Amino acid sequence: MTAFLTGCYNRLSQQAKKSARFNISASLASFLATNQKNLLMATINQLVRKPRQATTYKSASPALDKCPQRRGVCTRVYTTTPKKPNSALRKVAKVRLTNQEEVISYIGGEGHNLQEHSVVLIRGGRVKDLPGVRYHTVRGSLDAAGVAKRRQARSKYGAKRPKA
Repeated sequence: MTAFLTGCYNRLSQQAKKSARFNISASLASFLATNQKNLLMATINQLVRKPRQATTYKSASPALDKCPQRRGVCTRVYTTTPKKPNSALRKVAKVRLTNQEEVISYIGGEGHNLQEHSVVLIRGGRVKDLPGVRYHTVRGSLDAAGVAKRRQARSKYGAKRPKA
């Protein structure tokens, strides 16, 4: 609060600083008088009447049920187009998880071997330009093969180290 007032004071011109009308202590007193209600804590009676609310956490990937990954079976594998201004055919799969929830999962990397009834591992992570896609398939695990001829970021795509 005092930093705010000193910042205002520093921005004033030399003439205004010399002026007798400007007084930091007077402006601090007026600031406290106008914002006194905002600076007070809640009384005990107020807290008894209405206790403090704990902040509620909303999961970005609720179908995982606080698990790092989930196994599921592909019910449909298809391509979809992204939101404007992007243009592509993004590969996605509709997956029925072991907790009976059905989610849409993005298949990353170039090319894939997934089809209906493929068993896949799902992790969290949305795709910004695909509405409703909040999950990624884990490449290189279960039925999802790793990306072939991948040289960089191999661990993200389940690709083995190439022979030298």
